[in-house]
Amino acid sequence: MAKKGSLKSTITVAMSNYLEAGSIVAGAGGLTLWVKYLGLDDSMVGLLGAVSANGFGAAVGALLGGFLVDRYGRKFIYKYDLLVYMLGVALITFSFNFPMLLAGYIITGIAVGAAIPAAWTYIAEEAPADERASRVGWGQLAWGIGPVISLLLSVALAPLGLLGSRIIFAQLFVIALITWILQQQINESTIWEEQKAKEKELKEKGQLQKGSLKELFTNKANLRALTLLIGIYFFWNLVAGTNGYFMPYIYETVGGLSSAQANLLQAFLWVLTVGSTYFVFIKFGDKVSRKLLFGIGALLGVIGWAVLAFGSMGITELLIYVIFWGVSCGFGAQCFYGLWSSELFHTRYRAQAQGLMFFVARVGVGLISLVIPVMISALGFKVAGAVMIGFLFVHMLIGILMAPETRGKTLEEIQEERYGKMN
Repeated sequence: MAKKGSLKSTITVAMSNYLEAGSIVAGAGGLTLWVKYLGLDDSMVGLLGAVSANGFGAAVGALLGGFLVDRYGRKFIYKYDLLVYMLGVALITFSFNFPMLLAGYIITGIAVGAAIPAAWTYIAEEAPADERASRVGWGQLAWGIGPVISLLLSVALAPLGLLGSRIIFAQLFVIALITWILQQQINESTIWEEQKAKEKELKEKGQLQKGSLKELFTNKANLRALTLLIGIYFFWNLVAGTNGYFMPYIYETVGGLSSAQANLLQAFLWVLTVGSTYFVFIKFGDKVSRKLLFGIGALLGVIGWAVLAFGSMGITELLIYVIFWGVSCGFGAQCFYGLWSSELFHTRYRAQAQGLMFFVARVGVGLISLVIPVMISALGFKVAGAVMIGFLFVHMLIGILMAPETRGKTLEEIQEERYGKMN
């Protein structure tokens, strides 16, 4: 069995992030191929993005996963989640019509969403207090590596056309099977086990105060955390979701790149994200002001999108965008969401809170995915880009104004500071 609190357990759980992000980008990388093969129109393209691991599918999965993870344990989700994921990617791999492809996207999306609350919660709860940002960073690192592999495979297999896209989903199936086997060996979260033991003892004494979803909206500590986390993650995700799913499509339809060029450029973006996750967030997230790190990352993202939206979509503008946005994502809103969403909520509803917030964020991405292709066709990319910049400004202001300083504190210490003495 993997040792509690070990980096091995962290990486084993983080592999779910690799598979989740890899499936989003695999779908994006082969999107134009599916459009040609099945004759999809703009509304169908938008629907695939809306219900996938990038949108409504993940939203529903996160809401369900958050409830199950708090009720039955952090490890519980790993017994079943990747089996559902494998069913979804298998359907995509062998799709020969739109309903089959759509079903594969929906099932994969639900599996991806269900694992999100479990992954961020487990990693943070099992991390030493002085390494929590670093451990959460490993989860983000895996999230970045998944797209890199998927996109590089898209480039390498481009001569095979749609068969290449099918092979990419097939390799996700194989890696998911290996990961599922490894995840059966991890231990349950120690903090969750202690909380459940405490609740059992109090219940026997008739003193248990049960946590409820209602408390998320009535408790002041919860309201502050929800405002911060939904504020930064919802608005940032509207932009990041567009980038993750539609950007190769935009590179091709607006920038005039070939499919291979678009995927290679997007792979470079994700390589930069992986690099900045390791060299900035993992190395410094536990050592320097988190408000400063967040602010720098947010500003880089705004600059990158401004160049993309108001430039001429030439290779220079595309490279500037890729560098600034790629680096910013390595220590941006998703890293801090993964960290703060685990730190700022009580153990008894930590995963439910994460599931609810991820649900809100992914519903937002799902809605915008329905209109992005039509918006670009009807209004042009500059208008769509200006909207994205507005979202980024909102998330940056909320994060800078409300960012907490929790470095070096245990989850129990943070919990007592925010909630006082609470069962």
